[in-house]
Amino acid sequence: MSKKLRIGIIGTGGIARAHVSAYKKLDYVEIVGVADVIPGKALAFTQAEGLTEAAYFENHNDLLRLDLDGVSICTPNVSHHVTTVDSLRAGKNVLLEKPMSVTLQEGIDMTQAAKESGKMLTLGFQPRYDPNMKLLQTIVQSGRLGNVYYVETGGGRRRGMPGGTFISQALAGAGAMADIGCYSLDMALNTLGYPRPLTVSAFTSNHFGTNARYHPEASKFEVEDFGIAMVRFENDLVLQFKISWAMHMDTLGPTMFLGTDAGLKVMPAGSGPWSGVWDGSVGSITLFHDEFGGHTSTPIPIVEHKLNLFDQKVHDFAEAVRDGRPAPIPGDQILIQQAIIDGVLRSASARREVSVELPC
Repeated sequence: MSKKLRIGIIGTGGIARAHVSAYKKLDYVEIVGVADVIPGKALAFTQAEGLTEAAYFENHNDLLRLDLDGVSICTPNVSHHVTTVDSLRAGKNVLLEKPMSVTLQEGIDMTQAAKESGKMLTLGFQPRYDPNMKLLQTIVQSGRLGNVYYVETGGGRRRGMPGGTFISQALAGAGAMADIGCYSLDMALNTLGYPRPLTVSAFTSNHFGTNARYHPEASKFEVEDFGIAMVRFENDLVLQFKISWAMHMDTLGPTMFLGTDAGLKVMPAGSGPWSGVWDGSVGSITLFHDEFGGHTSTPIPIVEHKLNLFDQKVHDFAEAVRDGRPAPIPGDQILIQQAIIDGVLRSASARREVSVELPC
């Protein structure tokens, strides 16, 4: 492609600044337009980010009338559906921030729009670009563990509750499960090759978010700050999924893959009250196995790197658009975890196991 890629930005919150920063590092990309529903915000964003040549709009459909190769969608969760569907139907490739959508049906609509338009819908899960996440996938899919029958994933912050749109049921759809739980699910499911889920049995609570001792917006807190689920998959695989925005504990433990020949324990990187979830990197990897009739364990060397994972995901999207490659993290794959989160919320509400609903 000889001409520059023409990119638009929909939504101008904090995450949009990271997208702009990443795009600016690519000499074959130009940001030609920005949209935000709040009057004056798109203009202020273009000025603050030095996008002097970019057009600005209060309606994303006005932006979509421009000649664009792709858009980054950085809006609150509740807007992901309409902006994504409109963008795809307008013939634009889409890089969408997580989580995918508020409801499962919205996610289904979005993947269908991608198929019908022939355009790319990719999701912004930057931890996948950590070389150590790729190493986990290589180890598990090599068969070294044998038949993987149990996986435990998730994590918890001792204190790490957001506010604003994140705690509104109408705007976010879910709390910790969707916000940071989606990273934990993607880490495990991508490592396993995204198996098909069958049922979910779950429990959720919001003891911390609704308590003014722990959250300044307790009276507005409508979503879960803790959740745990047992997910059954095809081929007799089960996954325990747990997540917490706040708790009186230092950790919810490592991610584990138990196989018939070996097991793998993975610790997250970082420390402190906001750490302990899989939105970052890998702290350590240990293989547990038997050798010569005895139990042993082998530390797997961590791949040291200085990659900016956020930049990597934006650059991969831009390169995929430029080179005509498929979506790096396709929407129809992430729809599987959206179905699991939907099942978690339905199961917790019904207080019983529920079937996971996926389109054929």
